[in-house]
Amino acid sequence: MKRFSSIISRLYAFIYLRGFKIWASYKTQVILNILSWIIPIFTYYFVGTSFGQGFVSYIGVRNYTAFIVIGLAFQGYVSSVITTISGRMRSEQLFGTIEYYMLSPTGVFGMMIYSAVWGFILNTINTVAIVSIGICLGVSFLGANLIGAFIIIVELLVSTLGLSMIAGGIIMVVKQGNPISFFFTTVTALLSGTVFPVRVLPYYVRLISYAIPLTPALNGLRLALLKGASFHALYSYFIILLLFDLVLVPLGFLIYKIGFDCARKKGTLSEY
Repeated sequence: MKRFSSIISRLYAFIYLRGFKIWASYKTQVILNILSWIIPIFTYYFVGTSFGQGFVSYIGVRNYTAFIVIGLAFQGYVSSVITTISGRMRSEQLFGTIEYYMLSPTGVFGMMIYSAVWGFILNTINTVAIVSIGICLGVSFLGANLIGAFIIIVELLVSTLGLSMIAGGIIMVVKQGNPISFFFTTVTALLSGTVFPVRVLPYYVRLISYAIPLTPALNGLRLALLKGASFHALYSYFIILLLFDLVLVPLGFLIYKIGFDCARKKGTLSEY
């Protein structure tokens, strides 16, 4: 009971005090965040409508608005969680407070996990906003397989946590210029089928896209939410994402530990 109370207290501290209160106190930043979520939907919506049905049929998509709504809504889970964790690690280094976490019951690893929860919640707000705009633009989710979609989202978040640990381990050593954060906040929009199907990419580029967990996740989510696909139809996506989880989480933990131990041994943990 005492341990459970401690976990709740830490979640409250990280989610509400360090997350929501700080985020909400900067009103301009909140407005800009919301606009950054919404504007791309209308951008791609008007791109799809301006090029017409011929363009949509050419890329093999029946409803381009529904396609981009799912892509933009859930691509943010990957970029948001990764940037939240690596950004938090970087901030603690800049402020010289990361060593205090080493001595606290939470620990540096715990700080990273709790920070990931705030990134998840912030992007859930993002997802709700995008999906709501999509519904206003005529996207229908009637008959959606919500349980199947939920399983895919959980598996995607687990693999993202592994990638976040990799990014956190790297940022402890390189301080600035994290390639993992850069790749999964910018390149995934191009390679993972966020705004167009990966099958239109060149063959060798397509191979890279299949190595990104977001690619099968978006394919599965579109089937579950837009077509109401059965669990049998989603089974292959469950397995593929599970394999990503089994590889990325242990790998992330290992790289995170190596980066942390390396920075600690060199005495550069708090250097920036």
